[in-house]
Parts: sequence; structure tokens; C-alpha cells
Amino acid sequence: MVNSAGDTTGSTTGLTVAVIGGGVIGVSAALRLQTLGHQVTIYDRKGLAAEASAGNAGAFAFSEIIPLATPGIITKAPKWLLDPMGPLSIRPRYALRLLPWLLQFWRASWRDRYEASMSAQAGLMDLARAALERQILDTDGEALIQRDGQLQLFESEAEFRASLPGWEARKAQGIRYDLLTSADEIAEIQPGLHRRFSHAGSTPDWINTVDPKAWVEHLAGQFLARGGRIEVQDISGLRLNEGHPCLDLGSHRISPDRVILAAGAWSHQLARGLGDTLPLETERGYNTTLPAGAFDLKTHVTFSRHGFVASRINGGVRIGGAVELGGLALPPNYRRAEVLLNKAESFMPGLDRSGGQQWMGFRPSMPDSLPVIGPATASDAVIYAFGHGHLGLTQSAATAELVAELVEARAPSLALEAFSARRFYT
Repeated sequence: MVNSAGDTTGSTTGLTVAVIGGGVIGVSAALRLQTLGHQVTIYDRKGLAAEASAGNAGAFAFSEIIPLATPGIITKAPKWLLDPMGPLSIRPRYALRLLPWLLQFWRASWRDRYEASMSAQAGLMDLARAALERQILDTDGEALIQRDGQLQLFESEAEFRASLPGWEARKAQGIRYDLLTSADEIAEIQPGLHRRFSHAGSTPDWINTVDPKAWVEHLAGQFLARGGRIEVQDISGLRLNEGHPCLDLGSHRISPDRVILAAGAWSHQLARGLGDTLPLETERGYNTTLPAGAFDLKTHVTFSRHGFVASRINGGVRIGGAVELGGLALPPNYRRAEVLLNKAESFMPGLDRSGGQQWMGFRPSMPDSLPVIGPATASDAVIYAFGHGHLGLTQSAATAELVAELVEARAPSLALEAFSARRFYT
């Protein structure tokens, strides 16, 4: 058990570090810090990859730099309330509680904030792409990687043309893509799709893992083999005691040199103990995973207008996505997973929908679509690493490298002002 008050007067050699969160962000950060010589323990209330890191689409979506809060999107809010099965919905019972977050979401959609967020996201994606390759090499993880690209599908020329500014924004950031303007061109990459999809954008550098849970377990296996520790333990409180971080663990407490808060959708609850009230909400994502043989999927497929994807997981197919804003307490509405599967069946003729397993997960979402990466406002000894929305897997290796630089008081590889917790206080 880590239980040291530590020396925080200047040395960063061999620090004791507690990482709160056993998802892909926490495990990646722990592994990176351990590699640099620190004594690291991961704490999670359920264990490894027990939440969003287990059931996501398995995509390293480096081309996804467009924030959810796009200019004009807030005018669609009434429609979200009226269409509970739409790609972006708000649970009516949660709408009033969500209002403060929606106001910040609306402000983030203004042209100045939107463009700044997109630029910051693009910078993080550049780092993430390189950091993932370093992580794959360091952990001998290539066997768990699929380099099959992605198709983003459109059902009409009008819908396709409406997407062109987004593609131009990607081009400006150096993201490679090809635009396809016929069903025949699409079929060359992914046969078996309905010919209603007449246009597409292909991002050949898109990467997936064969299974996001297996990927986290692989990283955790490396962490344990190198001497790390993982404890299934609920953290009931995070606070400062005479300037030192202090964690309450049931009947006892610990005071490590540094704390990394990477508890996903629950992170803001612990951040309050340090005086930070942060606008974190949950994108509740739904999916159904079909067994091997369900469809001959050759690439990751995104059904743009419908807000969901089809990805290859362990030889099977995972159909999921969309965004439901409904907090942590309301029960799942698995009808959303059924609606997505019904659509997939019509879009992918020949899809065998039998034997599917449904899932719902909480994706931690900030109103400007940017994660919180940086120190708590009250102490540099606590580093925040949460709020990645649906891009946690994508940005995990980059976040780990940035966290390690902050712990060691080195200049970060990326300017972090846009990701600071302090951005919500200005």
C-alpha cells in the first residue's frame, strides 16, 4: 500500500503516485510514470476497464477534431427533447439539471470558442498519434491493433456538401483523407453497404484496437509485470492536508507524493474536495456487440447523420454510438441500442443480428469537447486527466505523456492552457 507523505520540495525522482481510475487513461498514465521510475498504484472502485474503457468502439479516432458544440447546434435542443431516439438526445427527467452545462455548451459553440477548441483538439490529436505508436512499441502491442481506416458515409450530395467545411478543417491540420462520390467507390473499400450511401470520406490512417478492454488489460499486464500495483478500492474523498494530497480509502487514508485523477465520469465528484467545481456531464453511449461472422466488416464505418458506427471487435461487429445526456443515476434505456441495431440492419444488408450483447457506458464530457489535463487549481500535486468524451481511448497515450511531464515539472509537449481546469473560471 502506498502510504507516504513524500517530499514535494523539489525532487521528482522516485515519487509515490496514486492513480485514481483503472480505465485506459489511468492505466496509460500509470504505465508511463512507472517507466520513468516512479512508484505507482492504481485505485479503481470496480477494477480494470470496468466502465467506458470496456465497451467503446475501439477506435483511435485521430481525425475527429470537430467539437460537438458546433456553431448553431444549440438551436436544435428542442428537437433533442422531442426525439428520445435521435443521435443526440436529452433525457427529459434530466433536462433542468443539465441547463448550466447546456449554457456553457452554447457558449462553446460560438465561432471564436469553437475554432479555438478545434485547434486545441487538433494539437492533442497530433501528439496522440505519435504517442500511441510509442506506446505500441514499448508494450509490444501491435497484435492488438487494426490499421484498416475508416469510412464516414453520407446519404446524399447535399449532406456530403454540408460536411465539406469539416474536411477542409481536417486538411488544414494535415489529416489525410479521400472523398468518394459514388456507391461503387464506397463498395471497393467496404462491400455490402446499402447503395443509399452515395458519398463518403475515407480516412486511411484511422486505427482501431481488436478489443478496447483487451487493450487496457494488455497495458495493465505490462504495468504489473514491471512492478506496479492495482487495488480495487473505492476512493471516498480527495483533499489536501497541509498542502499534501490525501486520499480517503474506507477505514484509512494515504498521502502519496502525487495523485492523478482519471476517474472518468466520476472525476468531478472527487475534484470538489479540492475546491474545483467543473462542468462534467456524461455522454451515455449504447451499443450491441455481435459475434464473429455477423458481417464481413473490413473498415470502421461511421453513419454520419445517424450518429453511430460499426466497428470490428474480436472478429465480430459492434454497433453503437449516439449521445444521450442523462447523468449517472437514471436507468439505461436500451431501446436506444435496439434502434441503432435496426438501422444497421437496413444499412448493412446481410447483417446477422443474432447473439448480440447490449451495453451502456458513461463517457465523461466537457461542454467544449476538450478534456481537463493539468493541475488542480489548489495544488500542483494533483493532476487532472479526465473529460475526454468519446475520445478517451484515442487520446490516452498522449494524456499519459502530458501527465508524466507535469508530475516531473517538465515543459509539456503541448500548450495546456486550453485544457486547464482554470478555463471554466474565466
